[in-house]
Amino acid sequence: MFDNVLVALDFSAYSQKILDCISEIPGVKEVVLLHVVDASHPSKLGWTHGPYIENAKILMAEKKEALEHLGLKVHIKIDVIVNVITQGTVSQAILEAAETHNVSLIVMGARGINPIQELLLGSVSSTVLRQAKTNVLVMHFNPVEEEADATSDFSSGKLFSRLLVPTDFSESASDAVSFIKTIPGINEIILLHVVNRVESKSEIEAAVQEAQTRLADMKKDLTSSGISVNLHVRVGDPTEMTLSVAKEDDVSLIAMSAYGTDWIHKMLVGSTTFTVVRRTRKPVLIIRSRQGKDIN
Repeated sequence: MFDNVLVALDFSAYSQKILDCISEIPGVKEVVLLHVVDASHPSKLGWTHGPYIENAKILMAEKKEALEHLGLKVHIKIDVIVNVITQGTVSQAILEAAETHNVSLIVMGARGINPIQELLLGSVSSTVLRQAKTNVLVMHFNPVEEEADATSDFSSGKLFSRLLVPTDFSESASDAVSFIKTIPGINEIILLHVVNRVESKSEIEAAVQEAQTRLADMKKDLTSSGISVNLHVRVGDPTEMTLSVAKEDDVSLIAMSAYGTDWIHKMLVGSTTFTVVRRTRKPVLIIRSRQGKDIN
């Protein structure tokens, strides 16, 4: 489970909203708070990052104290990148910290470009999502509320209550469902399969019927664990259908495997990289099996 969690902070109202959700992560016991100071571009005045770093230490101590009041064990780590060429990037610092502390989950935010346009995944989050060797939770919040309201959209404890789980019936997708079944506190799971590789009406009907049968078998397994399950079979573009169902069913979280042999895989690599993660306004949990292959 997610006993050891890494949270990358930039001290914005957005990152505070992420911290407000930490106690809702099932099984969390320890938190690694990471702030990366990018000092790779010194000003003409020379080294001017000293005061900023000292202020970062103060802010991190405040965040640590707040989390400790929740009964969590908290570690603080501040990385200072002096030269990008010799010391790497912000994303590399996050990935290295995740491996050093052997975390089971990396929690990051995704920023919006404005209230109307679709949310975009920043370059740091994108790199971490692609290269991380552990599970990644990407939090989305309404950008309008970022400056005006630092409270969480999920402050009522519903982050893991209603999950949308897309599946392509691959081995890694099945492993992800098995993992999800062990997460406590889930009230409902919406299983989704999208039929998209058929042309004729008869092929579509056959594919839909087969998907319904397979989803029904998965439902039996999940309901035996006391979880309410709803099923959806859609025909069309997997990305659009995932986004549509997430909105229609008002899910609290989209959970999907990082690996796949079919359309889930395509959403994470290639020309449509991270489409669901980038466009949704819902938090997305990317699950990595220890046995899975890297998606680079």
